[in-house]
This record gives sequence, structure tokens and C-alpha cells, in this order.
Amino acid sequence: MQNAGLAALGLNWRYLAFEVDPENLHAALLGAKAMNFVGLNLTVPHKLLAVDMVDVLDESAKGWGAVNTIVFEGQDEHGVWQPLREFPDAPRNTRLHGFNTDADAITRSLREDLGLELRGAKILLLGAGGAGRTAALKLASEHVSELFLVNRTHSKAEAVAKEIRERHPDVRATTGYPAGRVDLVLNATSLGLKPGDPTPLDEQQFSLRQAGAVYDMIYRPAETALLKSAKAAGCRTANGLGMLLYQGAKALELWTGQTAPLEVMRQALARDVYG
Repeated sequence: MQNAGLAALGLNWRYLAFEVDPENLHAALLGAKAMNFVGLNLTVPHKLLAVDMVDVLDESAKGWGAVNTIVFEGQDEHGVWQPLREFPDAPRNTRLHGFNTDADAITRSLREDLGLELRGAKILLLGAGGAGRTAALKLASEHVSELFLVNRTHSKAEAVAKEIRERHPDVRATTGYPAGRVDLVLNATSLGLKPGDPTPLDEQQFSLRQAGAVYDMIYRPAETALLKSAKAAGCRTANGLGMLLYQGAKALELWTGQTAPLEVMRQALARDVYG
């Protein structure tokens, strides 16, 4: 996806994947800085760890408490910090600027892939870990009316609900399954990644016939057991491919300063994920 985007923009850059153990993350970030990388993406479990390792946090990273994109910046002759793309030669002083492009990608995908109006919506969110917390806080900021939070560890769900009530008192955040209809069921757990995984939804406590739409953040497989059940129940469905696309496109724009070639990236992503 990213290399297709870079090629379409005519940039002689490459996007590469590196497997880094959590205990080596700080050393890896300093190494990338020393080698004058333009930027990085971080995935689980590095997103939370990196919050304390970057030099400056964008409001997006502060707000959601996680960093998934880093832009390396240099200081020009006037003392102004600018992305490294602006420098013909490596500047003397560089720093790491942390961003979060995940949160906006979630709501953009819900709107574009499901046609969902978030303001005033009632949403059942499965999972209160890193991805679930980010989704919950972002949805609350979009003025949904009610959030029902379900997590295997109840205390995690209650902690997120408490945070929402403090930051967004207009949103009714509770733990447990709803008694009536919801506009959306959103899966932010990893259940569904592996064949034979149980569904993340306890259908004895909530029937999918009471949901207007179901979104699964998992994109491989393309159709999880949850999405199959949702289709059978007549729900509108979408998987996490759109979220993956939009967070990546935003990261590319931060690194390059150019508009991401979205359709080129979408096609490359679909080919890579689904063959």
C-alpha cells in the first residue's frame, strides 16, 4: 500500500517492515533517527510504549494516548522544526514527532464503508484494550449518544467508561450488553483472526437482529465468523480494511506533505491482503 503510494507520487522512497522486540524499541527509534529516516509506523505493542519515547506529541497522540506514526523533524537555520523531507542534507538537530492516525481512520471508515451517522448513534463496542479504548474515545468525541462497553476483563471496560464520562459527559457510557437496539456493533478484539476462534459477541446476551450494522476491525480473513452471522441477521457489514487504508494514507501525507493517492493504495492493499 505505502510503496504503491510512494511510486504514484514519484518519490524515490521505500517503506520497509522491521520486527522489533518491545525491549529494543527505544534503541530502534534512535537508530532510525541516526539514519535519517523520514518517518515510521508503529504497531502493537509499540503504540503505547512510544508515547514516552518521542520528543514531542501531536494533539492526536495526546488525545488518544497512543503513537502509531512518527515524523522525523530537523531544525532549520532559524530554529524552526520541519519534516526531514524539507532538507536537502541531513540537519544537525533532529527529533521524533509522534502522531496518531488510527482514531480518525476508524470514524472515516464507519462513515464511508457503512454510511453510518455517528452523532446520536447507539454503539456496542467489543474490546477495551488499546484499539478498543482509542475507538471508544474517538466515538465519544463524535457525540454518539450511548456506548456499551464489553470486555473480557470487566475492570478494563469500566476504566474506559469512567474516562469517557469524565471527558465527554454528554455521552452515556456503560459496561455490559444493551437491552434494546443499537446502530452499530464494533469488534475491537482479536477474536476472529484465527480459524476456529469463537465469536467475540455473546449472542445469548445480545442478538445481532438488534443491530443495524456490524464492523469488525479484523481484515484478514475478509469475513470473520462475526461478520458472517451479521450478514445472516440482515446487518450492513464492513471489515477493517478501510481503517487500515485511511490510517496509512494519513501517515503518508504526514511524511510527504502531499495528498495520498487513495485509490492506488486501496487497490494495492486489496491485492496484498486478499490476493
